[in-house]
Amino acid sequence: MSDLERKNAVTFKNNPITLVGPEIKAGQKAPDFKVLGEGLKEVTMADFKGKTVLISVVPSVDTPVCELQTKRFNEEASKLPADVAVLTVSMDLPFALKRFCGAAQTAKIQPLSDHRDASFGKAYGVLIKELRLLARAVFVLDPQGNVQYAEYVKEVTTHPDYDKALGVLKAGAKA
Repeated sequence: MSDLERKNAVTFKNNPITLVGPEIKAGQKAPDFKVLGEGLKEVTMADFKGKTVLISVVPSVDTPVCELQTKRFNEEASKLPADVAVLTVSMDLPFALKRFCGAAQTAKIQPLSDHRDASFGKAYGVLIKELRLLARAVFVLDPQGNVQYAEYVKEVTTHPDYDKALGVLKAGAKA
């Protein structure tokens, strides 16, 4: 894991923050990570081998923009082929993610918790040093595990470019 810090890469409520980890760009191999899924099961990149993957990164599903982002990608996931995985990664505890997904009826996405080790946050350069939350971002990976799209949302409290991410995802899913 890199201990690289990127200052002023993004803002939170217009205040500059520090992101820990490298900036991931299209064309790179997607870094591995270890997070917790349902039932506290460890989940890694290997679990998605051969799938096109959209990774929606949010600070917490219990905030308005994060909730809308998660619901939007869940809605889109229902229209995608079975070989496409849509993930939501946050620092929320697995129990909070399960509660949220049940209440919000977001059964088409896979919620993942980075709470234990911040493995995903450090590997993908989205760990906010000052808050120990994840910055808002979206990544699209092809079935070979290569990054096709990476967006670090400049202001954490605003929405990502849904259309651009979904366009890349859908183009990759057809390929």
